[in-house]
Amino acid sequence: MSNVIEIKGLKKHFGTGENEALIFDGANLAIEKGSFVSLTGASGSGKSTLLYLIGGLDRDFEGEILIGGKNISNMNDKELSKIRSFGLSYVFQFYNLVANLTVEENILLPIELSGRSTKEYKSKLEELLELTGLSEKRKSYPSQLSGGQQQRCSIARAVLTEPELLLADEPTGNLDKASGEEIMKLFKRLNEEKGITILQVTHSDECAAYGSRIVRLADHKLLDA
Repeated sequence: MSNVIEIKGLKKHFGTGENEALIFDGANLAIEKGSFVSLTGASGSGKSTLLYLIGGLDRDFEGEILIGGKNISNMNDKELSKIRSFGLSYVFQFYNLVANLTVEENILLPIELSGRSTKEYKSKLEELLELTGLSEKRKSYPSQLSGGQQQRCSIARAVLTEPELLLADEPTGNLDKASGEEIMKLFKRLNEEKGITILQVTHSDECAAYGSRIVRLADHKLLDA
């Protein structure tokens, strides 16, 4: 099976001189297409930084990061933007929903912003509303939703274009235990039924266990737990 992500000899630090903080020192990682990987590690070790690097949001590093076999270091801003729009998606701890848009409008927002017709995504929208349990909330606004419902809406928005890779940064960090379990079960379904490759950062052992593989960031390296 082919790799969606390949990281080779990754080096990354913040600051200089006495204020230098080493994050990665020759880290390597390969993630197969269709896998569900949980990334764990101590707070401040660089877990979220890794997601930003993979997504091309931070390009200050040494080594190689390949997405779908393409080295993001060699991509221009337009190429990176295209990959972020349709090849990979993010889910964050905070839902980042637009307050004055309904659930279905929030889900369709990336399509609107890309200039594509939302009509092409009508059937996918219906499917995702059902999958996320939001069909009856489609006309509701974020302020009318629970935290778990808001996160499910943000996940639906992230996977509407059926990205090859979903990067999730502490997706249950702002939720209670029951809502967090709902989110993890949803990720599991998206991985198994849609074949979306998922890399999630989490501090929770319970959430990490939903993955088919656990990778730990320790001593500036990426190691299988």
